[in-house]
Amino acid sequence: MSIKGVELFAGAGGLLLGSSLAGVEHVAAAEWNKWACETMRENAAAHYPLVDGLNVIEGDVRDIEWAEVTGGADIDVVTGGPPCQPFSLGGLARNADDPRDMFPATASVIEQLRPRAFVVENVKGLTRSAFSDYFAYIQLRLQHPELVSREGESWRDHAARLEREHTSAKTGLRYNLVTRLVDAADYGVPQHRHRVIMVGFRDDVDADWTFPAATHSGAALALAQERGDYWEQNGVAKRDRIPLRKSPDEDGMKPWVTVRQALAGMPAPGSTGTARGWLDHRLQPGAKSYKGHTGSPLDEPSKALKAGVHGVPGGENMIRFPDGSVRYYSTREAARIQTFPDRYALHGAWTEAMRQLGNAVPMLLAEKVMLSVVEHLERDTAVRTAKLEPMIPQLRVVS
Repeated sequence: MSIKGVELFAGAGGLLLGSSLAGVEHVAAAEWNKWACETMRENAAAHYPLVDGLNVIEGDVRDIEWAEVTGGADIDVVTGGPPCQPFSLGGLARNADDPRDMFPATASVIEQLRPRAFVVENVKGLTRSAFSDYFAYIQLRLQHPELVSREGESWRDHAARLEREHTSAKTGLRYNLVTRLVDAADYGVPQHRHRVIMVGFRDDVDADWTFPAATHSGAALALAQERGDYWEQNGVAKRDRIPLRKSPDEDGMKPWVTVRQALAGMPAPGSTGTARGWLDHRLQPGAKSYKGHTGSPLDEPSKALKAGVHGVPGGENMIRFPDGSVRYYSTREAARIQTFPDRYALHGAWTEAMRQLGNAVPMLLAEKVMLSVVEHLERDTAVRTAKLEPMIPQLRVVS
C-alpha cells in the first residue's frame, strides 16, 4: 500500500523530494511562485524519478478545490512549509486569519483532507520568546483544524477557544503533535540550518512515534580533525588546514559534513558559462569579504543559505577558502549544500535560483524525518489490517 501525500508551499521541492525518497506518492504539489513551479515542472518533464508525473498546481492553496484534486482518495500525509510573516503582537491584536499568515490555510487543508499525519516546517524565529504565545496558538490550530476562527475574531480570542477545546473531552478531528527545533548539520546535512519541525498524527493513529535522533556532531568533526583522519581522507595539506573551533569528543556520533566534503568531485565554476556536464554551475562574480560578511569556512558545515543574494548578512552564500579568499556558491554548489541531487535543475537566473534554494528544506533532513513518519504510518496500516482480517469471513457471509 502506497503512502499518498499532498505538498503545500512546495517551493523548489526540498521537502517534496525528501518525502518522495521516503516513499510518499504525491497526488499534488501546490506553490504560488512561478519560478519554483517551473523548477518542478522542468524536472517532471525531464522525467526526474522523484517528480516524474507530478501534478504541480500554481496558485494560492486557499483557492484550490482539494476534493477535485484528490478525486476523493484518502490522503495519508500533508507536508509543507507555510510562509509566516511575523507581526507585532502588542497593541490591537490582528484577526486570526491575517492574510500574510499561511498557517490558517494549512490548518484548513488538513481539515479538508483529514490526513493520518502532517509534517510542517518553519523558521527558527517562531521559537523566539516574543512569539511564544503565537507559536502556541499555531500548534493548537494545527491540532484542532476543525475549530476555525469566527468572523472578526482576534487570534488571542481564537487561541482561548482552542485551549478550552484542547483541555476538554469533546470529540472531533484532532492531532497529537510533536514539535522539535533542529540543526540540519546534526542530521548529516553540510549546513547549519535551524528549522522548527511539527509532526502531527491523527488521534486514531497509534503511531508510537518519536522524533528521529541526531546522527552527527561538531565534537566528532573536531576529533576527526585533531586526529588527522579528516585531513587525510580529504587530501588537505597542512598549510590549508583551519580546524573547527570546538572541543573534540568521542560522543558516538558521526562528524558533521563540511562544505569541502559536500563539493567533492566538482570542478570550479567557469567564468564563461556552465561547466561542461553540470547543471547550473557557473561563476557568479562580485563576492567580497568584509567585517561581518566573511562567508562559510570550507572545513565546517556551511552557514544557512539565505533567500537573499549579494546583501545577506554574514555572507552566507559565499565560500571562504583557507587563504582568506571568497566567492559565491554557484547554483549547483548551493544545491549540493542543500543536498539536492545533481540532476535536479533549478529554473531561473542565479538570483532566483538562490532564492528558491534559500527557502528550501534540505532534502536529506526531509528524507530522514519522513522515513520515520512513513515507517510508523505503514506500521499503523499493518496493525489495522491485522485487526480486520479475522472479521473478513464474517463480512463476506453478511454481504
